[in-house]
Amino acid sequence: MGETFLNITSEIGKLKAVLLHRPSREVENLVPEYLERLLFDDIPYLKIAQQEHDAFAKVLQDNGAHVYYIENMLEDVLADRAIRNSFINVFLDESNISGKSVRPVLEEYLSSLDTKELVCMLIAGVRKKDMPEDMQNKLPEASDSSYIFYIDPMPNLYFTRDIGAVIGNGLSISKMKTEARKRETLLLKLIYDHHPLFKGSDAPLWYGRELPYSIEGGDELVLNSEMIAVGCSERTDPKAIETLAKNIFKRGKFKKVLVLDIPKCRAFMHLDTVFTMVDYDKFTIHPGIEGPMNLYILTPDFDGGIKSSYQTDTLENILKSQLKLDSVELIRCGGGDPIVAAREQWNDGSNTLSIAPGVVITYERNYVSNELLSKHNIKVITIASSELSRGRGGPRCMSMPLIREDVGTL
Repeated sequence: MGETFLNITSEIGKLKAVLLHRPSREVENLVPEYLERLLFDDIPYLKIAQQEHDAFAKVLQDNGAHVYYIENMLEDVLADRAIRNSFINVFLDESNISGKSVRPVLEEYLSSLDTKELVCMLIAGVRKKDMPEDMQNKLPEASDSSYIFYIDPMPNLYFTRDIGAVIGNGLSISKMKTEARKRETLLLKLIYDHHPLFKGSDAPLWYGRELPYSIEGGDELVLNSEMIAVGCSERTDPKAIETLAKNIFKRGKFKKVLVLDIPKCRAFMHLDTVFTMVDYDKFTIHPGIEGPMNLYILTPDFDGGIKSSYQTDTLENILKSQLKLDSVELIRCGGGDPIVAAREQWNDGSNTLSIAPGVVITYERNYVSNELLSKHNIKVITIASSELSRGRGGPRCMSMPLIREDVGTL
């Protein structure tokens, strides 16, 4: 086995490589009737969303990060005919195909596409009108259904953070909580199994999508080279956190997992929607998690198991004691004002992406929170987000860091 190219030992080390997905035709398959089903509150305008996303990628590149795109990596892998045929079958198995005559026709249709169009169609979904007329004639039993898709789109995929997280030199592939997002991790697993960047490397899998309990990448934060934090949220199950901790402890890289119990509601969907690290001793927070809150501390046991302890304290005290800091600065979304905080939280004011210690990318629309970050000596690089923000995720949500420079134990 070769060395892994993955390396994430903090939230703030200089970002060197990152995985993105540029929103595409799947966004144009959002319609009002199915927004709730597909976890959206509004419909982004694709042309502007792509311009905003391209500007985001350029900021990353201009600051020294190599940008990988999921869609390009999938094309690399699916160029192999054997892998392609096998994956189409696996993908259809998980696509909730109704009607016994539909499955083989969809398989025939997807297999007929060139690789680039196949990748686009897997992500965009298959509308009934997409099918060639000669194939539609083979599907009489499906013609009476009013549902417009044979295969649902994946409009949430541009939030690449949720489907996995690099921790140390390994990868956690999420077990998604919602039906709408479960197939997204199939794409990441395919890349992990077959792309040259991973194949033959010694990149351990800390958690797998086939496991029974849900965990999502937005709840996983790497605080330093010895400690990670995981949100116990509406999307992440405590039993999944225990499994993740056991697997990580086996390799001896990390010594502690902090489990932060956050409110189980959509406004607090993941830990990173209400809490991010922006410097060694500075953090963005939503005032709703300031405390007191429940903390579970997981550490390795001598027999390969885990030990757990529990305490209730404010987030400030938790961070000071666990990170061994004399003081911490909590930068409140919207300055803690009940109206401003609620408004900017809706547009992910707490969801910053650190690209170096004390340097963050944020949405420009969260101007109150951004000004506060600047006053705390954080360099703020803003990006436009009139359309990207309609998906209810910020810059951290839209990125899966693969490599950061080490900054040592914080």
